[in-house]
Amino acid sequence: MKSEPDVYGIEHLQREQTTLWDGIRNYQARNFMRSMAVGDLAFFYHSNTKPPGIVGLMEVLETGLVDPTQFDPNSKYHDPASSQDSPRWDCVRLGYVRQFPTLLSLETLRQTFTTEQLGVVRRGNRLSILPVPDSIAERILKLLES
Repeated sequence: MKSEPDVYGIEHLQREQTTLWDGIRNYQARNFMRSMAVGDLAFFYHSNTKPPGIVGLMEVLETGLVDPTQFDPNSKYHDPASSQDSPRWDCVRLGYVRQFPTLLSLETLRQTFTTEQLGVVRRGNRLSILPVPDSIAERILKLLES
């Protein structure tokens, strides 16, 4: 799950301990989020920074929550076509698990994984939420521990 560190970084989550992962306005990313289950772990990825990469780990605490930002006309995520009776966008609540001692850079991920194994290494990928197969997640964790 990607976020720009100056907007919402791992340090924010560590301080707050939980957060709503709201503001997702891409249907494919939303659908990936909808496939999450309570107890799932997610990598926290800092994007739009130098270097981008995986910085921490989060746990899914709640799923299927209605994203409140879609109804807020003052939010940059406001969706005037969405209604309280039929919301388009939802979100999950995430909990802080840990920050890794070192960042696992996108460049290292590209050197280690193919685009079929790990979607984030695909050039031009703009999705903020991507699934990571369990076998690849285990390899990522081993890279972070070495």
